[in-house]
Amino acid sequence: MNKLNQLIIKFDCEQNFKDDDFYVSASNKHLFTLLDQWPKWDKNFLNISGERFSGKSHLVNIFIKKFNGIKFNAKYLSNEDLRLVKGHENIILENLDKNINEKLIYSLFNIIDLENKFIIVTSNIPIVNIDFSLLDLKSRTKNFLLQNIEKPDDELMFALILKNLSDRQISIDKKLIDFIVKRVDRSYGKIFDFIYKIDELSLKKKKPIDFKMIKEILGE
Repeated sequence: MNKLNQLIIKFDCEQNFKDDDFYVSASNKHLFTLLDQWPKWDKNFLNISGERFSGKSHLVNIFIKKFNGIKFNAKYLSNEDLRLVKGHENIILENLDKNINEKLIYSLFNIIDLENKFIIVTSNIPIVNIDFSLLDLKSRTKNFLLQNIEKPDDELMFALILKNLSDRQISIDKKLIDFIVKRVDRSYGKIFDFIYKIDELSLKKKKPIDFKMIKEILGE
């Protein structure tokens, strides 16, 4: 049993780590459950939205591993990719925003509809709120089942901090994690930024993480 598992067991959150170390909490349980229920969805079009580092890519990778499929980055979608789509039932389109080839995206959505395939689109904001220029594409977005990954709750923040520090071979006391959770911004980006900074500071000072070090990073 590695150090991470020992820490998780000690802090009673091992049972919530699912496929490939994805941590299920109130912030994302609805979406994890929905993906696991494929193909019994209300619609063939699913949009997963959430801020950077919220776990969108992690979730779709788990989905592909379990149910198979092909994945594309929306920014680099090509005509060749559209031909590849025909051999797959599940299509993943990641990082959709306004800076894409709208006609190609529209063509992809038409293929999904005509051939009764399934598509999961990830984006930072709900797809219906993206300001597309092509009206037909904008209309297509209304076909999507919208699922948003909420801001992390205390339980998820605790688990993310614990896991990522453990992955870096850094031991940390439960009281210190509780202290961090109460003070760091409730944002996935801010959490990972804090983890990076505390890791750097710990290495620089060549000492375990303590309250003084945490306060230095938080600017207290």
